[in-house]
Amino acid sequence: MMTAIDWHPEDPATLANPYPVFNRMRDEDPCHWSPRLRSWVLTCYADAKAVCLDKDSLSSDRLRPFFETLPGPEAQRIGSIMRYLSLWMVFKDPPEHTRLRKLTSKVFNAKSMLAMRPEVENIADWLIERFRDKDEFDFIAEFAGPLPCLVIMALLGVAREDLSNIKRMSDDIALFIGSSRTSAEKYDTAEHATQEMASFFRDLIANRRAHPQSDLITELVQLRDGEDQLSEDELVATCILLLFAGHETTTNHIANGMLSLMRFPDQMDKLRQNPDLSAAAVEELLRYEGPSGAQVRLVAKPYELHGKTLQPGERVFVMLNAANRDPRAYANADQLDLERNGVAHLTFGFGTHICLGFPLARIEGQVAFPKVLKAFAHMEPVGQQSWLNSLVFRGMHDLQVRVKRS
Repeated sequence: MMTAIDWHPEDPATLANPYPVFNRMRDEDPCHWSPRLRSWVLTCYADAKAVCLDKDSLSSDRLRPFFETLPGPEAQRIGSIMRYLSLWMVFKDPPEHTRLRKLTSKVFNAKSMLAMRPEVENIADWLIERFRDKDEFDFIAEFAGPLPCLVIMALLGVAREDLSNIKRMSDDIALFIGSSRTSAEKYDTAEHATQEMASFFRDLIANRRAHPQSDLITELVQLRDGEDQLSEDELVATCILLLFAGHETTTNHIANGMLSLMRFPDQMDKLRQNPDLSAAAVEELLRYEGPSGAQVRLVAKPYELHGKTLQPGERVFVMLNAANRDPRAYANADQLDLERNGVAHLTFGFGTHICLGFPLARIEGQVAFPKVLKAFAHMEPVGQQSWLNSLVFRGMHDLQVRVKRS
């Protein structure tokens, strides 16, 4: 007799390797009700893709209903979070999502992101020179963390010397986005960081109005679509979103990808010997251990799935990494194969809410992995990895590595 699935997503062993329990869910209970999350949990590739494409029965507008349930004093404590994050397009449904995406994509698009490749290469080279002579170092602190942050800062027009301050604010905001509501202190920290970052960008926006430059903030300020334009709060919220989303997940992508390569040394050697494989390698690394643990939806209309009826107001966790390891979609799904052919992974989402910055994330991975592998003839992890206690983000606190140059 099979035992009931008792999922403890915060358990350190489960955080380190969530895939065995995901395998059980897919096989035994693909539409799983989690009493701890008070939410539905989906783990199959086909279901995840269908939910991402469904704009009618499932809603991305999940922050507004949450904010509406907060008592007055608690709502006041996170007033800036509510003010700005509620304007993020990732938490909007059409037509609001359509409007914001149409506006921002006029300036933040594949062409502008592809043009950043030389800057990505320069930043990667600069960072590698700073730790090239070390035998052991934290790969996240030295490279995977600063690289995407510096790239999005360069795109926005934020000075490089603001890196440590920007990274601190972004990490503090992540306490609200990626953590459960278990600590009032975390919410206070995230609220303060949101206020600080909003003030930072308001000053930059005012500066660009007075002194336009060749950067994304200037383009956002000058952006028009007929009579439509971004409001002041929407400008600030969009800058925060691009900065936050533009580097948090990419940091995890580069770090998770490097750990995966170290765990499959034959695949790491294959990429080291053939850097032209980088585009395919990045897609497989995104599939194998992607940086986004889940996307969340709210049920808007009764939704039938695997003989169960999901009711309006209930939350749905679409476990992207579980879907990307579904053996129904990928042969030998738990193996890393940099030359894999198959269906597209769901790491960036799918449909109208697909990640706006995915071309830039791909470029950063395509640049980062070959450059690091060229710099070091051997890399291996040191000690055990401590994984983030988050359902939304899939990443590590640090990644200690030992290297040899020849």
